[in-house]
Amino acid sequence: MAEKQNTVTYKIANVPGDGIGKEVVPEGLRVLDKVSSKFGIDFDFTDHDWSCETYAKTGAMMPEDGIDQLRPSDAIFLGAVGFPGVPDHVSLWGLLIPIRRHFDQYVNLRPVRLLPGIEAPVHGYEPGDIDMYVVRENVEGEYSEMGGRIFEGTDREMVVQETVFTRQGVDRIQRFAFDLAMTRGKKLTSATKSNGIIYTMPYWDERFAENGKDYPEVEREQYHIDILTVHFVARPHTFDVVVGSNLFGDILSDLGPGVTGTIGVAPSANINPEGKHPSMFEPVHGSAPDIAGQGIANPIGQIWSASMMMDHLGQPEAGAAILEAIENVLKDPSAPKTPDMGGKDKTQDVGKAIAEAI
Repeated sequence: MAEKQNTVTYKIANVPGDGIGKEVVPEGLRVLDKVSSKFGIDFDFTDHDWSCETYAKTGAMMPEDGIDQLRPSDAIFLGAVGFPGVPDHVSLWGLLIPIRRHFDQYVNLRPVRLLPGIEAPVHGYEPGDIDMYVVRENVEGEYSEMGGRIFEGTDREMVVQETVFTRQGVDRIQRFAFDLAMTRGKKLTSATKSNGIIYTMPYWDERFAENGKDYPEVEREQYHIDILTVHFVARPHTFDVVVGSNLFGDILSDLGPGVTGTIGVAPSANINPEGKHPSMFEPVHGSAPDIAGQGIANPIGQIWSASMMMDHLGQPEAGAAILEAIENVLKDPSAPKTPDMGGKDKTQDVGKAIAEAI
């Protein structure tokens, strides 16, 4: 990060990726441009056209030196990864997951909030009644690279996938969640499955109890993942911060936005809390190839991710201004809405309205 006179400049790697990523990222950049002029923040964007199209042309999702190209960045602004014709495990393990792991972005932080102007499938709640964070372990757990396949194509075929929990990995994600809970409602819920998964989940529970000793002010609760999904739907207002392994956190952080109305507004941050490496900010919704190219994708998830990026970069006033603009547009019955929010407007219409509201 460079500083000149009173203006701060951040180096941002811009990776629109696939599908609707190419449509929502420009709206995020539109909002950041407005933030730049209002708050005296400069952005030095470097564009990277890495995607499944790149894979089709070159046989790789990004160049061999792709990680090194991203390394000098203060943050990475990602659209989406994945498109028909390239298997999902190829696209994700060729771009998204290497970025998370090379830069030790071990925290995946996903806010879940009932926003104004969005009709949720759960009834009886007002905007703000549902307001939680899902903290997902992001670099180990169930999504490890340990395992393999033997005797392929025969009746002896066998596939093994290993789950890997380390004390360092479990402790640091749980303690991040405890720290976050201390800044909010001082309540932390742990997702587990220690009644059915005999080694890893009892260990997760043991570390949760041990780490909790350093946070006596935080109310702790834990639920097996199956009943926890029921509680997310039946009483989502009772949760504040929820911490889970890579797989459980992934499931819950998609379920949360589903409960509050639309995954199109859901943002996420892949964070290296120590700041040794760049963190990455992306919407939860993915590339949505079924609507790609139609100009109807909801840009709010991308724009809210920009708000989280500003918070992470130490610009909370700018981050708050973006989120306030999102809420003000959603409150206005006459403001544009994309089809997933019950409207008939285009991606650009919503992006322009939010930029103008800042």
